[in-house]
Amino acid sequence: MSEALLEQSKNYRKIEKIIQYLDRNFIENPSIETLSEHVGMSKYHFIRTFKRYVGVTPLQFLHVLRLNYVREQLKKSQSILESSLELGFTSPSRLHDLCVTIVGVTPKEYRELGKNLEITYGYGFTPFGEALIGFTRRGVCYLGFIKDEEDTNVDIFKSLWQRASLNRDDAQASMYLNKIFLKHEKYELYVKGTNFQINVWKALLQISEGGLLSYGDIARTIDRPKAVRAVANAIGSNHIGYLIPCHRVIAKSGAMSGYRWGVERKKIICAFEALKKTSIKP
Repeated sequence: MSEALLEQSKNYRKIEKIIQYLDRNFIENPSIETLSEHVGMSKYHFIRTFKRYVGVTPLQFLHVLRLNYVREQLKKSQSILESSLELGFTSPSRLHDLCVTIVGVTPKEYRELGKNLEITYGYGFTPFGEALIGFTRRGVCYLGFIKDEEDTNVDIFKSLWQRASLNRDDAQASMYLNKIFLKHEKYELYVKGTNFQINVWKALLQISEGGLLSYGDIARTIDRPKAVRAVANAIGSNHIGYLIPCHRVIAKSGAMSGYRWGVERKKIICAFEALKKTSIKP
């Protein structure tokens, strides 16, 4: 087990608590003292822990979460989409180097719910909390974050691959998560979905890290501009969190909602990615 991911996962819970607090008290613009008191830490220990986790101070992080910043990122991402279409590309994928390859199940495999498929799965830690990951020789087939102590994700995972041969191995799962979140290695995804869903998921991979698009933008990307509701449903059905970045899709208004692993987690991941692309000053 990676000690770095274990520590980051524990810190994530404290940051999630802060995000929930900010959602309720955003207008008051709470001070560092108020935030540190809320999680039961001294001011300077809170700042050090927070910065060790995300690489920036709490005030920088708060700035990224502001609605105006989200709207600005949405506008920029829309510009990337429009520029790619003007250049004659069917999608903006040429503008970004992808480190993910999607392999879809065959129609026969889809119907058989994983029959004769061997899946290794297990629990491990990520910078965004504990997660359940499943993988085969063809790639990652599931990644879901654990929302609370009673939520293990295993029922959802098993319902996707009802007839597969499942082998739990937490050590291998931790190694896999370490490669994804710390080493940033290239990986393949073995997905189970309809053709429409897979096309939507492929479109999500074309959103650059730190970028945001609306559900309508994704509908346009796959040349189905009127299918916004169907696109939203396909995004909600995504069973490989983070790697298929459904967290980068928000409402046209700029509001963040509809993340199956928690809205707070969605905000934290988006802010974390945005901060890697900006030079925001405290």
